Amino acid sequence: MTGPAPHVLTEHDIYLFREGTHTGLHHKLGCHLEGDGSGGGHFAVWAPSAQSVSVVGDWNDWQPDATPMAPRWDGSGIWEVRDAAVARGEAYKFHIVAKDGSIHQKADPYAAFCERPPATASRAWTLEYHWSDAAWVADRAARNAPDAPMSIYEVHLGSWRREREGGLPGYHEIAEPLAKYCVGLGFTHVELMPVTEHPFYGSWGYQTTGYFAPTARYGTPQDLMHFVDVMHRHGLGVILDWVPSHFPTDAHGLARFDGTHLFEHEDPRQGFHPEWSSAIFNYGRHEVRAFLLSSAHAWLERYHLDGLRVDAVASMLYLDYARKSGEWIPNPHGGKENLEAITFLRMLNESVARDHRGTCVIAEESTAWPGVTRDGDTGGLGFAMKWNMGWMHDTLRFFGNDPVHRRFHHDALTFPLWYAFNERFVMPLSHDEVVHGKGSLITRMPGDKWQKLANLRLLLGWMWASPGKKLLFMGGEIGQEREWSHERELDWGLLQDPGHAGLSQWVADLNRLMREEPSLHARDFDPQGFAWIDCCDVENSIASMVRTAPDSKPVVVVCNFTPVVRHDYRIGVPLGGPWIERLNGDAGIYGGSDVGNLGRVEAAEEPRHGRSHSIALTLPPLAALFLTPA
Repeated sequence: MTGPAPHVLTEHDIYLFREGTHTGLHHKLGCHLEGDGSGGGHFAVWAPSAQSVSVVGDWNDWQPDATPMAPRWDGSGIWEVRDAAVARGEAYKFHIVAKDGSIHQKADPYAAFCERPPATASRAWTLEYHWSDAAWVADRAARNAPDAPMSIYEVHLGSWRREREGGLPGYHEIAEPLAKYCVGLGFTHVELMPVTEHPFYGSWGYQTTGYFAPTARYGTPQDLMHFVDVMHRHGLGVILDWVPSHFPTDAHGLARFDGTHLFEHEDPRQGFHPEWSSAIFNYGRHEVRAFLLSSAHAWLERYHLDGLRVDAVASMLYLDYARKSGEWIPNPHGGKENLEAITFLRMLNESVARDHRGTCVIAEESTAWPGVTRDGDTGGLGFAMKWNMGWMHDTLRFFGNDPVHRRFHHDALTFPLWYAFNERFVMPLSHDEVVHGKGSLITRMPGDKWQKLANLRLLLGWMWASPGKKLLFMGGEIGQEREWSHERELDWGLLQDPGHAGLSQWVADLNRLMREEPSLHARDFDPQGFAWIDCCDVENSIASMVRTAPDSKPVVVVCNFTPVVRHDYRIGVPLGGPWIERLNGDAGIYGGSDVGNLGRVEAAEEPRHGRSHSIALTLPPLAALFLTPA
């Protein structure tokens, strides 16, 4: 005997759907074609307050009475129909008549593929693909482990590089060049800004309408699968920006889906986001929670992604986020915490850890909410990692000062290290820091062109030296001078300039050293792996640290945040004997002035900074030195 078709809803499915714990609704709701996609298919949609629902599409001339749907007998609010005429690639929508008689033509919330914007219909599609990454998937738990090196290259696919004149690249064509580029620079992961379908290109994907569909701007779902497959073939993990915090109110989308506030809260104090003019999910509605859980699981399952970066978590956690007094509704205990969102986030992280071993879920959470990366059963939210927004803001603020004034702002540099182990942190220099009039990273650095490049090398050296995983937005590695725009590719011509080419080489060498030396990655989340040598040399604007890991060489890092060369600068070190200058940010190959220590120094039995030995260094201007014992 054969069982029901995979897309047929069972009583157990309905139970999990109503409970809000279903993580596989993408197998049940939406459009599921039979066979090779030419023999018709099954449609199912949740619209509990609709008066009637039908499927309209290319095959029935968009006639509302051609393919009427029937509500299920179980009161779940799900409507179903089988249509023998629909074929792969055809566009469709749900024609919904609300109880008040209003008509809503909606894209399928569970569609696997959509028309290319500005068109707004869903497409009937199949998702067959022959993967070649079984070895990668089997091994990725080690690559995403807390003690693994992680250096993430954040990418907006439409503006990294444009091979076609004036046109967007495709998932398929960009895969190989991007993979080779990232491997050449030593990155371990690629993070894609949202490629979930979105109507407004200028939202960069953060105003999502297709929670199960990759944007058709860059190709088909299979093209995205190929992209991920190629990344894995080159040894790169893929992380996707995912946005469960809000959604746009476009007429074809989720807002007022069946004529009622189905996915969003009805009260604008809960259901409307004042900063982004978008709708906020009702996390307390079980079916909505199951929708979002299924979206997360679908991306990990269908596209073999290695992780999700959850956008704007703070806006989910706080009921008063971006609101003034009287513009928000307290929780039942009178507090500002969104208890329903907390429940959802814990369920998300628990279910992903259970079903997708080796993947990671990363929070972009901009406040001091406690326990973001602590397990849910001990009171935390259960994320694998969290973006360290405090580090980013304080560090860029410090570097924005002219070096002559930096001694007055030394605490901005060192303060983030005092809480560096409160969470499992990713240190981000993301797209948000190079838009909306902020300029690029290099234009935020003080001084002339030489000093700007030196400061940027120093910023990245400080970042790679510090505990935490690394994330750099595209263009930062070449010293992109123009502020990032989604409408054009990066200014690759800058690499003809030795200073910009040297910066790129510096990033490659930082990544190489980080991967070679466990002390620079194995204890990123362990305070035992970090110690200051001297964080108090405020007058000279110098800071030094040592990174350690079991059975590994210690790595000493000294950073001079002024353009003044410091001679015979003595610091304590954990071992005697010779020390090798592994990296020098002022080396000529990076565009520096070649001030240094001729590659090595000898540790003297002269105590300093609480250590039995010390080394006397020549500190180059605006540069980081990385040293290890010979």
